[in-house]
Amino acid sequence: MKMIKIISKAAFYAFLAFVGLVVGVNIWVNHKTRIFIFDDISGLQVNKTGLLLGTSPLMKGGKPNPFFENRIDAAVELYNKGKILNIIVSGDNRVPDYNEPEKMRRQLLKRGIPGNRIYLDYAGLRTLDSVVRCGEVFGQQSFTIISQQFHNKRAVFLARAKGLNAVGFNAKDVDYLEAPRTRLREYFARMGAVVDLLIYTKPRFLGEKVELKE
Repeated sequence: MKMIKIISKAAFYAFLAFVGLVVGVNIWVNHKTRIFIFDDISGLQVNKTGLLLGTSPLMKGGKPNPFFENRIDAAVELYNKGKILNIIVSGDNRVPDYNEPEKMRRQLLKRGIPGNRIYLDYAGLRTLDSVVRCGEVFGQQSFTIISQQFHNKRAVFLARAKGLNAVGFNAKDVDYLEAPRTRLREYFARMGAVVDLLIYTKPRFLGEKVELKE
């Protein structure tokens, strides 16, 4: 019985330590990126390229995904207002019937973005892969990341840790109650990002370099 109490107490303190670590990492990421994340387009620098982070156009159950729609809106706004010249759409297409970059490309075309200004990155399997490939494959050392604020913070954190001059432009957010798991998962994703940096995790794929238009 005494041993059970000792183990239970140790497990409780370990849990508290883990929660404290997660909270601490999230505070640190917020602090490190606060001056590089923008809601107001007027304060945003002009960059040759926007990195649009992929997501599915549909949520579970088949409903339209507001994260997807709002990211498209943000990318179109940046392009139309001259804040970016090119858009790299980076996402996952590991299975035949799931292609994030192509779905986003189609929506950008419908919204009037010229096809020769859209570049598809099919190997953006994770946020780390997307930002590193933007630098190493597409040759962009300074770029604007386009996603929701909570995601932009992690993406910008990773990019700047890799020596890239990235800023984030926040797409319109989605009500917390519409996607609580997404927000909860982000707390732990930031922990994963720090671990990836500590162990020098590399993208799964790099490949040949792609030259973007001026």
